[in-house]
Amino acid sequence: MSVPSVLLLIPACNEHGRIRPTLSEYAAYFRDHYQGQWEIVVVVNGSTDDTVDIVKSMTREFTNIRWIVIPDRVGKGGALIEGLKLASQAEIIGYADADAATTPESLLRLAALCRDYDCVVGSRRVTGSVIHQFQPSHRQFASKVFHLIVQVLFRMGIHDTQCGAKVFTKAAVDAVLPRMTSRGYEFDVELLWRMRMAGYSITEVPIVWQNTGDSRVQKRDMSRMLTGLFAIRFGPGKV
Repeated sequence: MSVPSVLLLIPACNEHGRIRPTLSEYAAYFRDHYQGQWEIVVVVNGSTDDTVDIVKSMTREFTNIRWIVIPDRVGKGGALIEGLKLASQAEIIGYADADAATTPESLLRLAALCRDYDCVVGSRRVTGSVIHQFQPSHRQFASKVFHLIVQVLFRMGIHDTQCGAKVFTKAAVDAVLPRMTSRGYEFDVELLWRMRMAGYSITEVPIVWQNTGDSRVQKRDMSRMLTGLFAIRFGPGKV
């Protein structure tokens, strides 16, 4: 059986301090452990620092790294949508955060499961997950409240919609992408919900994860996420 090609998207806005070690870790692991074709695409959006220059410099060592530059800040969801639109013909497409909270080994394990599922969600909240460093208590509380609202509104049965590690078949992504409207952090919920409603198979698996202590989610983002959830569920684009 042939090994499927994999594309990993990493949204990045002003990631001067962590994009280099993240790319080094992921690219080196993929190079040494993945037998199929692979590519990492960094979607640089609204950056005012030298993030894109760092990414460019990394290509001298890792030719499988590419980048997309979006001049304006379009949010995590907006960056991923643009990345997915421009995605290559890779059979499996995934994304991860720029903080490398998810190990490259875990990401490849998710990709391997796409032989049997259309979507594989890395989860910090299922049996078998390994958390090396937890988030502060106030962030854990906010996360639990957000999760409760997601369950009430969407009833997907997914325990961790916001973990920054998800992998999909290209066919599943292409089918739901035209309906996607989210540009913020609620993007993950909408993508999973539209795949579920379209009949694609989704599984949630444990993951190795650590809190990096540099979350970009602020209080104002939480209110926008909640507003976005209601817009997804009850707005013009609802299923």
